[in-house]
Amino acid sequence: TLMLAKASEDLEREIKEAEEEKARTLSENVPPLQCHGLSLQELQQLCLKLHKQIDVADEERYNIEEKVKKNALEIDSLNQKIFDLKGKFKRPNLRRVRISADAMLKALLGSTHKVSLDLRANLKSVKKEDEKEKTVEVTDWRKNIEAMSGMEGRKKKFDTSNA
Repeated sequence: TLMLAKASEDLEREIKEAEEEKARTLSENVPPLQCHGLSLQELQQLCLKLHKQIDVADEERYNIEEKVKKNALEIDSLNQKIFDLKGKFKRPNLRRVRISADAMLKALLGSTHKVSLDLRANLKSVKKEDEKEKTVEVTDWRKNIEAMSGMEGRKKKFDTSNA
């Protein structure tokens, strides 16, 4: 309990120090604004000046974030190298387990759910074409030629092929 009390006091002290540091930094970097009695043009110039300061602060923030990300990736890669050099990690051999779909779903969802899996329910039904429809009627070829001669016959030929 003494250690917990000491730790809570230290934590409160650190929070107060961080707030004081933040207030001091803000007072140094951001002087208080004096907008009273300024003309419209002076206010516009003040706004432009503030926008430039905001842009500079955003660039610094972005650069710091990128450095932090780069360092975090480097730390992760170095930790991975250390882990590999130690060589204590051993991959377990995976075993093949034969289990039905119902048993797998029962294990995943729990025993309260009664699940039956019909794999063929969502399949598309395909009808086989009759071979009788594919057979072509055998007729006298001369009648066919006479019917198809001329422009009307060619038109009929194209119309029947599209249908």
